[in-house]
Amino acid sequence: MPKDQSNSISLKKYAEESYLNYAMYVILDRALPNVGDGLKPVQRRILYAMSELGLDAGSKYKKSARTVGDVIGKFHPHGDSAAYEAMVLMAQNFSFKYPLVDGQGNWGSQDDPKSFAAMRYTESKLTNFANLLISELKSGTVDWQPNFDGSLLEPVIFPAKIPMILLNGTSGIAVGMATDIPSHNINEVIDATVKILEKPKSDLKDLLKIIKGPDFSNNASIVASPEELEEMYSSGRGGFKIQAQWRQDKNQIIINALPYQASGSKILEQIAEQMINKKLPMVIDLADEGDHEDPIRLVITLKSNRVNAEDVMNHLYASTDLQKNYRVNMNLISLKGGPKVFSLVDLLKEWVIFRKDTVKRKLEHRLDQVNDRLHILEGLLTIFVDLDKVIKIIRNSDEPKKELIKAFKLSEIQANAILEIRLRQLAKLEQLKIENERNELVNERDDIEKILKSKSRLKTLIKNELNEIKELFGEERKSPIINSTNAKIFSEEETIVTEPITVVLSKAGWVRSAKGHEIDPNTLSYRGDDSLQDFARGRSNQLAVFLDSNGKAYSIQSHSLPSARGMGEPITGRLNADSGVQFISSVIGVEGNKFLIMNTAGYGYISEYQNMISNKKTGRAFMKLPDNAKMLKAIPVKDNHTHIAAVSNIGKLLIFNIEELPILGKGKGNKIINIPKDKLAAGEEFMAHAQLLAVDSSLKIEVGKRSVTLKPKDWSEYVLSRAKRGKKVGKLINIERLIEEPKSLEEQ
Repeated sequence: MPKDQSNSISLKKYAEESYLNYAMYVILDRALPNVGDGLKPVQRRILYAMSELGLDAGSKYKKSARTVGDVIGKFHPHGDSAAYEAMVLMAQNFSFKYPLVDGQGNWGSQDDPKSFAAMRYTESKLTNFANLLISELKSGTVDWQPNFDGSLLEPVIFPAKIPMILLNGTSGIAVGMATDIPSHNINEVIDATVKILEKPKSDLKDLLKIIKGPDFSNNASIVASPEELEEMYSSGRGGFKIQAQWRQDKNQIIINALPYQASGSKILEQIAEQMINKKLPMVIDLADEGDHEDPIRLVITLKSNRVNAEDVMNHLYASTDLQKNYRVNMNLISLKGGPKVFSLVDLLKEWVIFRKDTVKRKLEHRLDQVNDRLHILEGLLTIFVDLDKVIKIIRNSDEPKKELIKAFKLSEIQANAILEIRLRQLAKLEQLKIENERNELVNERDDIEKILKSKSRLKTLIKNELNEIKELFGEERKSPIINSTNAKIFSEEETIVTEPITVVLSKAGWVRSAKGHEIDPNTLSYRGDDSLQDFARGRSNQLAVFLDSNGKAYSIQSHSLPSARGMGEPITGRLNADSGVQFISSVIGVEGNKFLIMNTAGYGYISEYQNMISNKKTGRAFMKLPDNAKMLKAIPVKDNHTHIAAVSNIGKLLIFNIEELPILGKGKGNKIINIPKDKLAAGEEFMAHAQLLAVDSSLKIEVGKRSVTLKPKDWSEYVLSRAKRGKKVGKLINIERLIEEPKSLEEQ
């Protein structure tokens, strides 16, 4: 049997139509708020259901489950959890700047907004602020529509007395579009709305003098430049940052205001993770000291008062939720019924149009009520002219209504009202009351008609209403605005624990780092026949520099060196050194520190620490060595050093003024002591050691177990010009070490 294809459509067309219908439903009836009352449909239905249950601000609390039941049973056929969560959001003062639901019980916390109790436990009613949305609902101000099953009517929109969308803000994700609107201060929004009412041609610059920027329910700072705010409010799109507020108390940072919807426990986890990964060595403890009275109080304890708390916070702003980015997309359902991205000026002008229309409808509705009542009162006053006749007609006539209409020229409405009055209302006193009521209603009617006929009177009425609301609910701005932030993540060097260390280099080229300066490197254990070559004392955040026998300099982060509790590791594993070289010297310092650099050929110079640093694993050529020469250990130059002492292997000692040796960045250097080239080539003579001396220092010369000490008056006879051969020190040869011995306290 052939299929009937008369009602068939293509899959492509069906999918397009179905998706479009779904998209429009999500956009218009779920995700985006209306510019008029600033509410999404589910929020509007919750508030309407609560008002129908009599849960106004002056009533008793009622179980939230009762409200949710009415919402999903009468107006919003969705899941109860979704409706309840929307209700909870309107009750949380950290989510809504001006809550619309007054909750009793556990409604969650900023630390965990979803920790609220089940709806069977919590109770709720409307806040006074919610009256600004619903107080005029039954005054003919809005259109009504059937609910989902057609059994009831619900308002299409609320007759909001203020631009609610700017006050509480909102966020939502529709299909192909989204909305993100921050909250604002009620005083500023009302003043800006009044400005638009008074001067409809006001531009953005005029409004930005009033509305400083977004404003939230706590004191966290808004970070946005004037240019960013102008772009955000002119285009309806943009962004800003919010950063936590803090103060310092001794060595503690106390955070007392978090960014909007930031979790304190999550922030502490983020900081703790950095502490574990040694990225915050200056932080030693964390605590959440928040309580019911002071819900936000995060305490970060620093190592000491010397730690710069501002630098720590700038790092945390950049690396945790203590500073968050917020997107702005003022996408709303316009009065025409479609989605539109509004600028601030357009939004307020659109709302003013909405409010004018709402107030007109309210006035027209009231005018109809007044006219209807006046019509009845006119009929009542008519019968007071001849009450006896009225009573006679009612007593004797079979159809008193028709007789009354005919006798007194009344309308059917007036006749019905007369027939319904009680006998006691026929008293003279009642006539006076009716006349007074009529006079009052006539005056009210005249006032309403004047307002409806005059645009300026209508504006004044709306302006006065707004100012009354400001007087009742107004508050000062809570969120300060700063132009920029210095948020910056610490560099690797800044996160290193700065502690004293001793870098130890062995003859076989093994390197390690010991904590402190008290350690004696000679007492450490070494592999096999290995022993100490050189050591340097500095701090863990400094670069360690190593000089090899070919005159190259290499750099390694000293904090990355293995601990001296072990044997260390081969330095060649960290560097790409030439094969067969020996590492001679280790150096640590800071920029500006000076060192005596020299070799066995008797050449040398003084160089600054930064000249030795290399960013490459292959190192840098630092000292050019003459033929047959090898590097000697670098010696730190102190401020009080005035002389250089150099000795050859055959025991010739030369001392000269330090100023005779130049300060160079690198190179061959100048001759320190004269070593004949032929004797150097034959290995017969070479410069063996050198030492730096102060004017009052003694020079100790070690040969094996023997030692000779030359006091300043003794070594002064060896002071000659630089590059001389020097003078023999007695019969000493193969001198093993020169040691500077500063003047003792006793001698001083």
